[in-house]
Amino acid sequence: MLSPSEFRDLVSGRQRGPRATLLRSLLRVAETPYAVAMRVRNWRYDSGRAAVHFVSVPVVSVGNLTLGGTGKTPLVEWLARWFRARGLRVALVSRGYGAQAASRNDEALELEERLPDVPHLQNADRAEAAQMAVEEFDCQVIVLDDAFQHRRLSRQLDIVLVDALEPFGFGHVFPRGTLREPLSGLRRAHVVALSRADMLSPDERAKIHERVRRYAPHAAWIETTHAPQRLLATGGVEATLDTLKGARVAAFCGIGNPAGFRHTLARCGCDLVDLREFADHYAYGRADVESLADWARKLADTQGVTAIVCTHKDLVKLAVNDLGGVPLWAVAIGLEIVAGQGELESKLLPLCEGAAGTVLAEDPGKAG
Repeated sequence: MLSPSEFRDLVSGRQRGPRATLLRSLLRVAETPYAVAMRVRNWRYDSGRAAVHFVSVPVVSVGNLTLGGTGKTPLVEWLARWFRARGLRVALVSRGYGAQAASRNDEALELEERLPDVPHLQNADRAEAAQMAVEEFDCQVIVLDDAFQHRRLSRQLDIVLVDALEPFGFGHVFPRGTLREPLSGLRRAHVVALSRADMLSPDERAKIHERVRRYAPHAAWIETTHAPQRLLATGGVEATLDTLKGARVAAFCGIGNPAGFRHTLARCGCDLVDLREFADHYAYGRADVESLADWARKLADTQGVTAIVCTHKDLVKLAVNDLGGVPLWAVAIGLEIVAGQGELESKLLPLCEGAAGTVLAEDPGKAG
């Protein structure tokens, strides 16, 4: 089975040779029925043939067009804090992808630590979860996590993240590329956010913006950066980023796009000796922890590694302070909107008025 990086090397064309060419051809064949199915599904919602569920409070969706991490969690946190700062009761709703039976997934555990006063409901039926948030938690606004393709629940604002590292899924729908649906789906977006914008030059960002405008000419455009802020350990222990500066470290991650994590580690100024990749939302078991401990112990003995680093999503699932006697740290990431915040807030402010007591009309034209 291919690791996330190996899969991206294959579908991007970076992996060369007869075998890679054959695999891409096979994936191209498999892409067609998936893309057709997504187009038909979208047509059903666009034409009103598929039912849409409405709730009586404003709903904001955060999602993306590609597989893997694009920085949705920091933006969900930013939105929740923005609404809370205006005195509104917020609830988060997500599908809970990757969660084990009767448990919460990594994103929920991470957000629970970051936003302890914001309820987070996980349910494969997000329409049911949203209704519960209104009835049982008396919330005034709902933020949907990873829901651009979930169209059964109406929303007043669709925010779509585009990753600077991989903006258009290598031009193909999964499994030939990393697009979740054809690029034409961008026309539903009210706001498009370029994440990790600092990794591109102004000219490169402008080219992405221009391509987005072809599909979503009326969408607001914002640019964000994801900067490492501090180090976290199990039990609420924190340390400054200087802890890693110049240190020899090994790292692992179970996220969709490990390239973004590599970039984060580079910004921390550490010397990365090795990086192990796991599947997105990976559920670590006892054997995995033992394997990571052996790996850490060996690297400490042979390579002088003094710390193991992972993402916050990995740390909340492992809940250990060290691996093989080597300290384990997670990098906490913060989001900064570097362009377009005024446009975004101009979209959010009318929702505050609706949240303050106005019952929203069940307008099918607002269905997302």
